[in-house]
Amino acid sequence: MTNSRSIYKRLKFYLSINWVKTLRFNFKKLPYAQARKLPVLFYGKVRFQDISGKFIIDAPVHFGMIGFGQRYEKNTVHKGIAEIALGGKVVFKGMAQFGKDYFVCIERGASVEFGHMFGLGTEGKIVCTEKMTFGKYVRIASESRIVDTDFHQMVNTVTNEKYPLSVPVTLGDYTYLSNRVSVLKGTITPAYCTVSANSLCNKDYTALGENILLGGVPAKLLKEHITRDWKTEEPLFDKWMKV
Repeated sequence: MTNSRSIYKRLKFYLSINWVKTLRFNFKKLPYAQARKLPVLFYGKVRFQDISGKFIIDAPVHFGMIGFGQRYEKNTVHKGIAEIALGGKVVFKGMAQFGKDYFVCIERGASVEFGHMFGLGTEGKIVCTEKMTFGKYVRIASESRIVDTDFHQMVNTVTNEKYPLSVPVTLGDYTYLSNRVSVLKGTITPAYCTVSANSLCNKDYTALGENILLGGVPAKLLKEHITRDWKTEEPLFDKWMKV
């Protein structure tokens, strides 16, 4: 019985993979020696808006180490609205997972670096027009969005000064964003930073030090000497994320 359950579970997993998009992406974007291991898996329906950019894995390569549309949260149903636009440069420093119905857009000339054990929850959005850097164990809950641009040029009506359209974003190691957090251009978080749900981050918070809780619109310091229990969870991530 146990063996039958194991076979069924494995079969269900393989059937959840979008093999057409998975094979196309790996063999188009990676050197053959890496592509043959299928390190990037796409689950469910996804639209490739653009995959002309550079995709680099700067870490030991193994099967399924990067999952797009991966089911690792409580909800299990895909809406089928996932979309990826890879016109710039993306570097993965290790394992990563993107939840269901994500939108990832890296425009031409832009670059993004994802640290080891990066995670973006269901319906999360990333739009990069210049530069983004995510440290290791950056975990972002569902319906959050990270953008480094205003999208539209803003102008001072008195001086006619044009404000910067985009400013790089950096999330430090072990940053944890709760659900529906908005990260705007110029945001920098220190290591071991937690951001409460429905908050908006829009500046450099590193002067506040590590192990802090931010929250509000715009986000401000809520509490010091607090962090997610990484010591307990970190050893479990390999089990949670390995396929």
